[in-house]
Parts: sequence; C-alpha cells; structure tokens
Amino acid sequence: MTEPEQPLSRRARREAEAAAARRGRGRSDGGMPAATPPEPATVAFPSAALPPPGGAVPSVVDALPTEPLVPGEPGVLPAAAPAEPATDAATDAATDAADPDAPRGIAAFVRAHPRAVLATALGVGFLLLATGSLFAGIAVGSAQGAPAPVVSETPTPTPDPRVLPAAIADPSRLRTCSVASLTGDDRLNRLFASVVNVSTGEVLLDRDGATPVRPAGAMKVLTAAAALAVLGSDFRLTTRVVAGSTEGSVVLVGGGDATLSRLPAGQESVYRGAPKLDELAAQVVAAYAAANPDAPGITTLVVDASYWPAGDAWNPRWNRDRIAAGIQAPATALMVDGDRADPRQQVSPRSNDPVGRAGQAFAAALAAAGNPAGTPTITSGSAVGSTVLGQVQSQPVGTLVTQMLTNTDFVLAEMLARVTSKQLGLAGTTASLTGAITGALNPYGVPTDGMVVTDGSGLATDNAVPAQYFAQLFAILNDGSGDAGIIMDALPVAGVSGALAGRFSGPNAIARGAVTAMPGELTTARTLAGIVRADDGTVLSIGFLAVRDGIGSAGRDALDSLAAAVFTCGDNLSPN
Repeated sequence: MTEPEQPLSRRARREAEAAAARRGRGRSDGGMPAATPPEPATVAFPSAALPPPGGAVPSVVDALPTEPLVPGEPGVLPAAAPAEPATDAATDAATDAADPDAPRGIAAFVRAHPRAVLATALGVGFLLLATGSLFAGIAVGSAQGAPAPVVSETPTPTPDPRVLPAAIADPSRLRTCSVASLTGDDRLNRLFASVVNVSTGEVLLDRDGATPVRPAGAMKVLTAAAALAVLGSDFRLTTRVVAGSTEGSVVLVGGGDATLSRLPAGQESVYRGAPKLDELAAQVVAAYAAANPDAPGITTLVVDASYWPAGDAWNPRWNRDRIAAGIQAPATALMVDGDRADPRQQVSPRSNDPVGRAGQAFAAALAAAGNPAGTPTITSGSAVGSTVLGQVQSQPVGTLVTQMLTNTDFVLAEMLARVTSKQLGLAGTTASLTGAITGALNPYGVPTDGMVVTDGSGLATDNAVPAQYFAQLFAILNDGSGDAGIIMDALPVAGVSGALAGRFSGPNAIARGAVTAMPGELTTARTLAGIVRADDGTVLSIGFLAVRDGIGSAGRDALDSLAAAVFTCGDNLSPN
C-alpha cells in the first residue's frame, strides 16, 4: 500500500496552469491542437522524508526515492523536460502569501528540481568514493613504512694541489725599451743572455739564460771567485828546494806558481812583484854549503812538477796553435814567467816543456849564485827528503787574481783553478775541476746546476755555464764587499782598460766607462759578462754568451752594441 501523494507546491501549480494555457493557445493557432509534450514524471517522496515545520532537514541522499524514476521501467531516467518558463518574482511572492501552508525549504526544492538533485547526489557520491580511495592508499603506504633514510658520510675534502701566493703580487712595470733586433742579430747566431736589475733582483731580459753553454774567457771570473773563496786573498803559492836523496843533489819543487821569474833583481816581468829565481838560488847555494862543508858543490838538479800529474798538463780541447801564438802553455806545476820566451811581454811564444825551461833557468841561476860545482846537470823526479834549503812565494792570490783578470791571463787561470782543487783535497786534474770549482762557488749562494768545468781559463769548448749564472753572480759581486771588490776592481772597463780598452767605438761609445765586464773569445764563441751602469742610474748585471762556428770579430762588435743598448734602456729594458 502506497503513501498518498503530497499536495503540489505553489510553483508546481503555476507550472501546471502555464502548461494548460499553452495548450489552449495551441488550439487557437490554426485550428489544430498543438502537440502536447508528455508531462514530466514526478517523484513521489514518502511523507516521512519531509521535515516537519521547523524540524531538521534530512540529507540529500536520505531524501532520494526508493522506487523507479519512471513507473514500470526500473533504473531508467525520464526524458528531459522542456525548459521552464521564467517566473516573475512578484507573482511568486503573491502566491506564497496566498498559500501559507505550502511546503517550503529543501524538500520543496527537491520536489521542484528532481533531476538536478539526482545529478548532484551522484557527483557527490563519486567524489566521496575517490577521496576514500586516496586516503586508503595513503594509509596503506604509511602502514608499509617509508624507506629508511640512507646516511652518507661527508667526503674528506681533497687539498688543492695548487700553491696559492701568500700575498697578491704587486703589478709589474710595463717596460718599453726593446733590444729584440740586437738579440736576434745574425752575427751572434745563437745568443744566450740574461740581464738582472742588481737592486731588485728582477730579471729584465732572458734568452735561454738557463741553458749551459761554453763561456770562453768569461770562465776566468768563476775561477777567480772560486780561488778567493777557497784560498783567500792572502794565500801565496810557494816554490821550494829540498835536499836530494843523493850526494850533491837538490830538488826544485813546483807549487803551481807560474809567476816565478828568471829575470834578475831590478827587472820586472809581466807579473810585477813576482819572486825571483836568483833569490832562490842564492838561498840554496848558501844552505847547501853550510850543510855540506866538505862537499859544498851542487852537481845535480832534480825538477819536481808532481804537485798534480804532469801528464794532465794539456787539455785535449785546447788548440795547440795557441802555444806558438804566445797565449797558452801546458799547465804544469813548475814553470817560470808563464813559460814566455820574453818575460816582459804579455803575448810571447811558449814552449811544449815549461818544466824543462824552468830547470834550465834555475841551473843557470845556481851557477850565477856561486855554486862551487857551477851549472848542475838536470833530471826529473820527485822529492824524497824534507830538508828545505830555500823557498820563495808568489804575490798574494788577490794580486794574482787581479793580474789574471786585467791581462786576460790564461796560464794564471789554470794555475789558480788547479791549486784550488788541490787545496780542497782533490787531484788538481782536469777531471777534478767541475767538482772543485762548483764546490768552491757554493758559498756565493747561486745554484751551479748543469755547470761543467774542464779548465780555469775558458779555452776548453766543453765548459758549460748558464748565462743567468753570470748575471746572478755579478749581482752579488757588485757590492764589492770582502774579496768581491778584488774581482770588480780588476775587470776590464769598456774603452778604458784591459781587454776592453780598444772596444766600444762608434755608436757604442756612449757606454764607454759604464761597462765593466770580462770578455771571452773562441773561434766558436764570443762572450761578455759583468756590470752595466745604465744611463738612468740603474745597475744591471749581464751574461751574454754567443755561440756560432766561425763567429769572429763581428760577433764581438754585436755584443758591444747589445751592451750599449742595455746601457741606454736601463730599468726600462723590455723582456721582449
């Protein structure tokens, strides 16, 4: 048994009346009744679903009908209703006033709009289902638990291998005075060069300055510095005579003094103040006669040049033509006047047997000194006894260094290099010189890496010294303190003294008196190393080593031009 239908609302009554009116108009138009659209189905709600006046409103879902929407067709939605005509708000208000007992609120709205309520209810249902699924998934994921966090260790920072400066360097000066055309002069062919500002230590110019090459005569500066460091400026070389092992014999023992002179008293050789053979002979004749009153005559003279091996006296890299040319002699521990034929001339022919020449000169001096036996016979050997019959000493090493550098003396350079080796406990041989000279130079504080020394004069072509070594050494020697002053005072001066007296002419004359340096000349090299006192007052140390087969005098002139240009540039010398 079904519940009785509820009376229609005011709006439903208005809609029914409007529909009846339209049907009436339809018949009056053309005489034919208008097509009557099917009346919309109404949804019957149980009276229990409606709220009592003033009571609580049930939810939309609770108010949905439980019977089919279209009678006889379960689950089938009714056809769409025609659009409702617009109503006038004043008419609605009047109707409401005339029917105060009509249903109001949500129930009336549901009765008036059943399709809209149904669609809204279905949409809300789907939304609730989707939201429930979402929260169910979150709950399941939470129940399973999130992955445990992985703890990673912070890696230890790797130190930056780059060395960072302790402080930002001051900006370097832009120098604009270039000598590139001169350093690339074809007359020099291959130049190895270094220029240093003595005051600041800054390298202003470098052309392969770290490469060791043959230094030629500039090697004498290193020999001088080594000898002064090891021997000291006051050291003297001694030549002595000891009693021989047989009756009537004496032994002349060389100690490396090439300045011992055969000139008589009152005459000077190229080595002013050199010891004299006649003085030594007088000592020996008197001492031997006193020791041997019954047989006072000296009949045999033994010459001993074994201070270093006599067989090592000539470097195979030397040109033997230099002997006859009067430039070089075999480097023996015993000789007189540097083995010159004329002791008064710097350049004078030498011999192949300096020891023999010294022996002959001393034998003659013994006779001149009153030896009862006259001129003794001469033989070679080694001293056995230790009884000293007489001795003479050279000028101090400081003086010998001055003579060597001022006169570019090759023989003195060899003597000083080998004596330095002996004083260091070495053999005094060619093979010992690299160790001797580099070891002696260590106190100056300039690295000797790559340096090779096979003689003291620079005549050997297998000597090797970097140009930068000369520049750095002269930066130290320039202050003139201690024995350094001996070297600086002895060096030739451009256009003034020594081997540079006749150089720096023409356009290069601007540097006369301002370049103090040691030159070097070989058939394969021209070199210049020393100090330039520039036109702007800057003191610069230089090392210029030019190497080329057959370089000749043209290379020497090119070096003078380069030095003069450095004089002009001063501290504005460009490195390019």
